[in-house]
Amino acid sequence: MAERNRAVAGSIPAPLQRDQLLDLYFHLRLTRQVEQVLTHLYRQNLIHGGLYSSLGQEGTAVGSAFALQRCTDGTGDVIAPAIRNLGAVLLMGARPVDVMRQYMGKADSPTQGRGQTVQFTSAPHGFFGLISHLGTMVEVMAGCALTFKLRREPRVALTWVGDGAASTGAFHEGFNLAAVQRAPLVVIIENNGYAYSTPVSRQTAAKSFVLRAKGYGVYGDECDGNDVFAVYEMTRRAVEHARAGNGAALLEVKTYRRKGHAEHDGQHYVPAGEIAQWEARDPITLFTRRVLEEGWLTSDDLTKTDERVEREVEQARAEAEASPLPQEEEAVAMMYGDVTPRGPWTRLQQPDPHGA
Repeated sequence: MAERNRAVAGSIPAPLQRDQLLDLYFHLRLTRQVEQVLTHLYRQNLIHGGLYSSLGQEGTAVGSAFALQRCTDGTGDVIAPAIRNLGAVLLMGARPVDVMRQYMGKADSPTQGRGQTVQFTSAPHGFFGLISHLGTMVEVMAGCALTFKLRREPRVALTWVGDGAASTGAFHEGFNLAAVQRAPLVVIIENNGYAYSTPVSRQTAAKSFVLRAKGYGVYGDECDGNDVFAVYEMTRRAVEHARAGNGAALLEVKTYRRKGHAEHDGQHYVPAGEIAQWEARDPITLFTRRVLEEGWLTSDDLTKTDERVEREVEQARAEAEASPLPQEEEAVAMMYGDVTPRGPWTRLQQPDPHGA
């Protein structure tokens, strides 16, 4: 009996296979490595705008997106990432070099220097650029999900919001529409402890965000957001539920943001010792510990993957840094259709402040 129990405990969680475990680990490490490079670039003044880190939350983005049907021809499931879901965008098919070019505002970035963070789209790969992280993408993805239902396509739309965004009107309006219309929308609330500097206890009286699922009349579930396997399994169940025509799902992951809201945030509002407590529950550490203890992967497997990540990220960094910045005259291209815009009043020969 003991031998049989050990065999069951050592089996890879269905329906995952060994190659998929390696893919999970690769994207966990890739996400962290890309963000480390972005941090270095930010400190060198090579990043334009803010930098939002998912340190400590990589398991949520990668684990949930791994449960989707990913395609490269525009026929798979779709996502709309929030600012800390870089891992999901990479998993869906975004290239690290394009992510770096995007943050650096390069001319050959996906938006040709006009956007930043994860504000770019690849319809063939199924991800749509962030408009706002304050609940707006719930409305957008509710619309996407409704089109899937009307066209009878077995596809699912998924998006993430932070605990703060879950208290916005856009979140409620978008999700309630999907709930009423029984659209295949899955929304994951990333309860990471803080909405910028506001702790969860100061912006909701509920013990858990997933309790709201009953109010919407939809499927709800929650899990440990630092356990990649738990996130994957929870999302897989919700996605299957939605794909089968049973309507929307509201999920909650309990995780932690180990860096500030953005790179400039010094986290002075965080109690002493709190970050260290969560660092001990790092999602990548928990993943590697389990796959090694259960014998699903070997140390050599992980080392080879680490080396591959290092090579690919450094190559991406070199290519991104070598990319040119956009020319000034290109700034308004693709912004006004076929109309040539008038120059700003600050550049007129006789400046007219009323013409601004």
